Amino acid sequence: MNMSESSRLILGLRSKGWTDTEIADFILWVETGEEQYKPHDKEGKPE
Repeated sequence: MNMSESSRLILGLRSKGWTDTEIADFILWVETGEEQYKPHDKEGKPE
């Protein structure tokens, strides 16, 4: 993914109400696959 694609992804997630921490954790999960970064719903359950 290049820089403009990354920027659009981050801006899109921000527009959906994601916090910067949620965005960073999501990107870490995509890159590493580590469960600790896997997205969760508002109740804390894995999505």
